[in-house]
Amino acid sequence: MSSTKTRKTIIDAARQLFALQGFHNVTIGEIAIKARKGRRTVYSHFKNKEEIYDAVVENELDILSDMLLQVASRHCPPDKKLIELIFARLDTIRTVVSRNGNLHADFFRDIIRVENVRRKFDSKEIALIKTILIEGVGQGLFHIQDIDITAKIIHYCVKGIEVPYILGKLTGELSSGQRKKIVEDLVLGALAGMRGSR
Repeated sequence: MSSTKTRKTIIDAARQLFALQGFHNVTIGEIAIKARKGRRTVYSHFKNKEEIYDAVVENELDILSDMLLQVASRHCPPDKKLIELIFARLDTIRTVVSRNGNLHADFFRDIIRVENVRRKFDSKEIALIKTILIEGVGQGLFHIQDIDITAKIIHYCVKGIEVPYILGKLTGELSSGQRKKIVEDLVLGALAGMRGSR
């Protein structure tokens, strides 16, 4: 088995154990057993359990990153694409966090650790938002003075509602169409001064 495959096997085994038992209740030995590898093999890929946890979070964020790339490459108007990107992000991260059981609790308890791992993902997401804004400017749909700052503001606004969205505090009894309309009105309404006439 290649080094990359072995690493992936260890990460997947750790994710499953963290999801069932939580980060603090899992040992390197248990991860090695679940991955069907020796402890020495695990330590040849990771210095400690914290590094494995970071790799698990990074792996989960890669799933989210792939989803956002798919949305960003769709052929639709930039304003619609921006809304699709926001919802793909919120829905996918809710799914990723929810499917991980006890890791879900660790996500909220160890938010600073998760934030450190997320820096690379955040940069990628800001770049994707920037691409959509540039596309909108090119089509005369958006009139933006500073695309970099606007992309960062959109990113951090969406990130700010992430936890309440995951916990279901923003969805209530609304249908997905109603939720989408509210977000569309809010985001595109806030950008109204930057949007050109259609």
